[in-house]
Amino acid sequence: MCGLTWLTPTVVDRVVCPALAGGQNNRLARCAWAALGVGVEVVVAGVGRAHGVRGDVVLELRTDRPDLRFQPGSVFRVDDAAQPGGPPRLTLRSYRATTGWPVASFAELTDRTTAEALRGAKLVAEVDPAEEDQAWYPAELRGLAVELPDGTPAGTVNDLVYGPAQDWLEIEQDGAGLALVPLIERFVPVIDVPGGLVVIDPPPGLVAARPAPEDGVVA
Repeated sequence: MCGLTWLTPTVVDRVVCPALAGGQNNRLARCAWAALGVGVEVVVAGVGRAHGVRGDVVLELRTDRPDLRFQPGSVFRVDDAAQPGGPPRLTLRSYRATTGWPVASFAELTDRTTAEALRGAKLVAEVDPAEEDQAWYPAELRGLAVELPDGTPAGTVNDLVYGPAQDWLEIEQDGAGLALVPLIERFVPVIDVPGGLVVIDPPPGLVAARPAPEDGVVA
């Protein structure tokens, strides 16, 4: 059942579908699409550099569910507006995790030249909106107020920064520039989209609202 509730921090695939680009109403929109049995297109990865000479590529993930999205035989639409003329779709042959970004091979990419030509393209998949009931889209988080657990203002959510191991919440701090907080439940215990609030509980020194002790000793 779809509903508007606070959830543990899980950021899912980036939305492409215009119907889901409306910020805090995204979860309601997902409910409507799910009820209609209509899939939603989302960007699940960006194509990075070529890996080796057989057409493998590094993937810059835009999903926290790679085990679900990247199954052999999965077909992705290629959003490559900057370099049109390439293959419109890619069929996954293999996917392997590494200590950094994962590496994938596709049936349509047979050598390093064809792989490099797609660098910067986005891979788009159709997903069931019901799968994402327990998560948010990045657009839902941007602009939300950020506070410490005691109510001290810490800024606003500026963006999400994707990493191979974890994602980061980028916070615009009043008069103190940007700060990055790991998007894990320990440091981001509350995300209340309908309430317009994110509560963070980072270690001292990560944000200006909670500076490191002058003596360098954390109690």
